[in-house]
Amino acid sequence: MPDTAFPVKYQLKVHLVGISPMIWRRFLVSGDSTVSDFHYILQLVMGWSDTHLNQFIIHGKRYGVYHDGGMTFTDAPTTVRLIDLQLREREKFRYDYNFIDNWRHQLRVEKILYPEQPLEVPICVAGKRSVPPENCGGPWAFQQKKQDYSVGYAYEVIADILAGGPETLEERYSEVRLLQQYLSLEEFDRKAVNRRLQQYVEGDRK
Repeated sequence: MPDTAFPVKYQLKVHLVGISPMIWRRFLVSGDSTVSDFHYILQLVMGWSDTHLNQFIIHGKRYGVYHDGGMTFTDAPTTVRLIDLQLREREKFRYDYNFIDNWRHQLRVEKILYPEQPLEVPICVAGKRSVPPENCGGPWAFQQKKQDYSVGYAYEVIADILAGGPETLEERYSEVRLLQQYLSLEEFDRKAVNRRLQQYVEGDRK
């Protein structure tokens, strides 16, 4: 390992398993990041709400951040750092989120960087598509709902609302919001993700 004045950095690629077309991100994170930091960074990079149980499986061992009613972990997530895990280039590991919907993420170490100058991290450098709506039922249900919540269905909903007036809009507001999510699945706002990552670095954990 080269001797540099700055912490080692990892370039990682993550994608959701079982989804086509692929939902993925490429991002950089410091080796000094704890498992807890890494969990929150991954939540922000992907666009999840961190309202469900989670776990990493790295070298056959489970790590994660405790949620009420969930599993406990042998190692405190605030003390184990990524560099302690001795990750190697091209190595793959797993992150699970929401054990009911069973969102499985595969992560791959693309590069290990030894910067000689300060390198701003965490930062998302690329990605495609939004994550599925929370609590949509998992990969199979998500793929089916993508077909159900089509542009044609959107026209039907809009026509019904226009015919029914403001009261109909109020009654169907949650449906409209969900429809909006499904119709914007091809979008990914990398700049917004990086703003949120910067807020996290500055101590805003909300």
